[in-house]
Amino acid sequence: MNQRLPDAGALLSTATRGRGTTRNPVGRFEPRSTVAVDDGWGQEPSWSAAQTVVTDEHGKSALTYNQSPDLDFDRTLNPYRGCEHGCIYCYARPSHGFLGLSAGLDFETRIFAKPDAPALLEAELRKPAYKPALVLIGANTDAWQPAERERGITRQLLENLLEFRHPFGFITKSALILRDLDLLSEAARLGLCRGYVTVTTLQPELARKLEPRTAAPHRRLEVIAELAAAAIPVGVMAAPMIPALNDHELEGILTAAREAGAQRAGYILLRLPFEIKDLFENWLHDHAPDRAQRVLSLLRQSREGQLNNVEFGLRMRGTGPVADLLQQRFSLMVRRLGLDTGWPAPTTEQFAVPARCKRQLELF
Repeated sequence: MNQRLPDAGALLSTATRGRGTTRNPVGRFEPRSTVAVDDGWGQEPSWSAAQTVVTDEHGKSALTYNQSPDLDFDRTLNPYRGCEHGCIYCYARPSHGFLGLSAGLDFETRIFAKPDAPALLEAELRKPAYKPALVLIGANTDAWQPAERERGITRQLLENLLEFRHPFGFITKSALILRDLDLLSEAARLGLCRGYVTVTTLQPELARKLEPRTAAPHRRLEVIAELAAAAIPVGVMAAPMIPALNDHELEGILTAAREAGAQRAGYILLRLPFEIKDLFENWLHDHAPDRAQRVLSLLRQSREGQLNNVEFGLRMRGTGPVADLLQQRFSLMVRRLGLDTGWPAPTTEQFAVPARCKRQLELF
């Protein structure tokens, strides 16, 4: 059974420098919970450093399929579970509950790498019944997060996709993606690749609090510029938009990204499924106490009185005057900046199963 950090609530506030949350609530599937209490002795928890631990995870498949009608892809590749970037708003946080871990600090510090993913992907692509379609890399957690520097799993997956001439997309907040510029450039030349760089805010101080271990805002704009210079179709994802916190930056983000070379744009209204609601509310009271109630009120106005709405077609955009105004502002800016032009659909015509190399055949 996985060991998890105890829930120390606000006691972690001085012990989690560089982390997105100061809390580690028990997952929703756990029958019991523990709460650390300050007994007045002034002793800090021995686990206060909250070090990152990367563990190998061995799965049965590399591709994850979905049937969501509001997504333009039906399969994803996620080389890692959990994400050290620590974005407080990350909709993937509750997935750690399936491992008996917390959506809080556990999600940021207990990372599970999938070293078998490249081999599993190759086996799936070689199946006679497999039908190629765009696969999105990093849909759940960032495929270029810090663990990738040593593990290199994402790069191996890119090599596999390129070898099979398989179309793919990507979404990231990491400058590490530039390490793989050679593979991405070749894939783009073949019409196989396109992707987005997420820019949540242009304010460095807010970024350090919202998403503490991601690339700084100016660096993400540089990533867009370098991808565009390499002729890789790249767009900007202004997400999540949080009313009364960063939504006023929408026009600035889109303009800066267009100037950097972005060709497309998207946005998502903040989503707060399951445990994230409490984590985000605590984060607001810690980092923006003067605006906390205003932010939560506007979110409820955009989510039919709740803090989240899982209905397809509404979960990404919201409803009501606040959400409608955000949509209008976005539509106006993308038209004005030329970020609403289409880009070529990913091609599947080049997909081909490569012959196994001689070394592999000699094993049989």
